[in-house]
Amino acid sequence: MAKGKIRIFFNDIHLWLGLASGIVLFLVCLSGTVYTFRTEIEERVNRKIYFVNYDAGTKPLPLSTLVTLVEKSKGVVTAVTIPATPQKAWAFSLKPQGAGKGRGKTVLVNPYTGTVTGDTETGSSKFFMTVMKLHRWLLMEQSTGRVVVGIATLIFVVLLLSGIILWLPRRLRYWKQGFVILFSGKWKRINHDLHNVLGFYSFFFLLIMALTGLCWSFDWYRNSASAMLGATVFGAKKEKPVRSQAVGTAMLSPDKVLEIGNGPLRYTGITRLGFPADSTGTFSISKNDAASWNSAATDKLIIDAYSGAVLKTDLFAAKTAGQKIAASIRPIHTGEIYGLVSKIIYFICCLIATSLPVTGTLIWLNKLKKKKPASKRTVLRARPEPAAAAV
Repeated sequence: MAKGKIRIFFNDIHLWLGLASGIVLFLVCLSGTVYTFRTEIEERVNRKIYFVNYDAGTKPLPLSTLVTLVEKSKGVVTAVTIPATPQKAWAFSLKPQGAGKGRGKTVLVNPYTGTVTGDTETGSSKFFMTVMKLHRWLLMEQSTGRVVVGIATLIFVVLLLSGIILWLPRRLRYWKQGFVILFSGKWKRINHDLHNVLGFYSFFFLLIMALTGLCWSFDWYRNSASAMLGATVFGAKKEKPVRSQAVGTAMLSPDKVLEIGNGPLRYTGITRLGFPADSTGTFSISKNDAASWNSAATDKLIIDAYSGAVLKTDLFAAKTAGQKIAASIRPIHTGEIYGLVSKIIYFICCLIATSLPVTGTLIWLNKLKKKKPASKRTVLRARPEPAAAAV
């Protein structure tokens, strides 16, 4: 196939697949852009719930005391998340008391006074929940919506790959044009550059977002990714629970469990303590080093609820490369992987991705409006009348 025909082939693929999926991709990318800073926005909008007054040197109340205060009025505590900074409230995950009394929720507690500052079911959280449903299911029924989004994401991967091929200049002397937006040109040229140049700069990050996002849409894709990485993607949900071995004695207090966990995990970081689900259950401690760039670099311990023995140790540093990637799929997709820096990059790239269907459609419309050269009119000359025959 000739070079020109190959380019036309990829141009047709890029054009028609882009037009077919444009609206879906616009909504998915727009919702992803809005969702990027969900945590930061929620905490600032609801500052009185998520932050507390803190005086240097003040120590929090014992965790056992806080659990007792919360359970008196709110429900059974199943886990508590302790932030790395002393100015933030502690998050207590609850399940309702008794059977059939609704779903659980999370309340925020001032660790220095034991006062419940509020819960996570705020107006902003409901808004972001709607944004998340739009991003993953287009506000449709979940099983249908995730397939539609998944197909659009597969198309997006093809658009990215074909787009980078079309970005390559036909001649070496035109390379610089692929890196710079010519703002001095006409609006059609500016629109063309916005599509091509911004698409090039965001290509790598958008491809990562798309490839990781497919793990939520298709089981076959997630299973294939797990096989390739040698570790189960979202495998934490399928882990078989470890049981306490010293059943029958008094269960350890949460404070004692935290003390045991902080032995091998000697660093400051966000700590999540999971409580035993029943009399044979175990405590679990998950901790992320505040000094680490990687928000997915979480260490986990499973502790016997009675003897305090560490039954299982799962350190992030000991994982294989494939296991680390599998454990990091979610923060890689959302941009949380490297904190605020990666979130800013993802926000900009998502904003660019939202603009691509718009600028791409405008490029197509502009081409349609191009006037075809007027066809030359053929003037038919009058044929001369034959001379009358002489008589």
